[in-house]
Amino acid sequence: MDQVQLGKTGLRVSPIGFGGIPIQRLSEEEAVAVVRGCLDLGVTFIDTAHGYTVSEDRIGKAIAGRRQGLVLATKTPARDAATAQEHIELSLQRLGVEWIDIYQLHGVSSHDKLEAVLAPGGALEALQAARDRGQIGHLGFSSHSLEVAQKAIRTGMFETVQFPLNFIATEAADELLPLAREYGLGFIAMKSMGGGLLARADLAFKYLLQFPDVVPDPGIERVEEMAEIVALVEEGGDLSSADWVAIEAIRQELGTRFCHRCNYCQPCPQDIPISAVLTYRSVWKRMPPERTLSEGWQQNMDRAATCQECGECEERCPYELPIHELLKENIAFFQSELARYRAQSTLP
Repeated sequence: MDQVQLGKTGLRVSPIGFGGIPIQRLSEEEAVAVVRGCLDLGVTFIDTAHGYTVSEDRIGKAIAGRRQGLVLATKTPARDAATAQEHIELSLQRLGVEWIDIYQLHGVSSHDKLEAVLAPGGALEALQAARDRGQIGHLGFSSHSLEVAQKAIRTGMFETVQFPLNFIATEAADELLPLAREYGLGFIAMKSMGGGLLARADLAFKYLLQFPDVVPDPGIERVEEMAEIVALVEEGGDLSSADWVAIEAIRQELGTRFCHRCNYCQPCPQDIPISAVLTYRSVWKRMPPERTLSEGWQQNMDRAATCQECGECEERCPYELPIHELLKENIAFFQSELARYRAQSTLP
């Protein structure tokens, strides 16, 4: 595959990256084989995170002896400098490398979180110090909030931004990508398949190929998935009129069922984490059951069950989602999966 430049970092990467979430669900042997298979297909950009349990370890084993020519990106959820530095050291150890090309602040999706990482003693200080020591090449962040991402870009502190972009969630194309270009940030597109909700890879990646300076990093669980995507990239071509008709049909089908995680529905009087509950199935498809059926998720669902249907969230939702109905559906889905998992395992 041809290489593309990732903003002002000067890094050149494959036009498709490898997202490291789904390999958590595999055995270590399977995960290593998947990563190596994707490298064999010409993928040179790998993105993972401290919070993706065993992902960094498995990627480290897969790239042993193959570090040259790869661009590695990972993330920390830390908001303070001390914890961020611990995560940097751990990431280096897990990945088995001396430096990480892009280190990102993970999930900076609220003004409070942005203020925390930018404050004296905040996580950004640790990243800057690690960059000065040569442990990190470039600094980035990921977010699900357009407003917060825009504010972060305007600080001038970052060189990459990672944000959802697909043919359902198109807001970033209109409101964030132009700003990233203005400030020279490389744009990494997460959720290229809508977090697993979009079934047609041909439509998803032909849509993203409209933006030659955007690098999608789909989560990959099988080499065959990446092979299909690479073939689409190498074939190129614009979306046909028939493709646009199909896209519009999917938009109409998912439009009233697809949470964009903009969080305009908040605050909830019952403190329900609405977007987390509404996007649960996407998380369930990508994460191992130990994560998606945890006590934390049980607490989210229990909180969602306290919904009094006051209507405030639905009035605020710019996509007019039937939030009350979707909350109930996701609670039921969680309970069903939890019961099934308990029946098949020793989970208490």
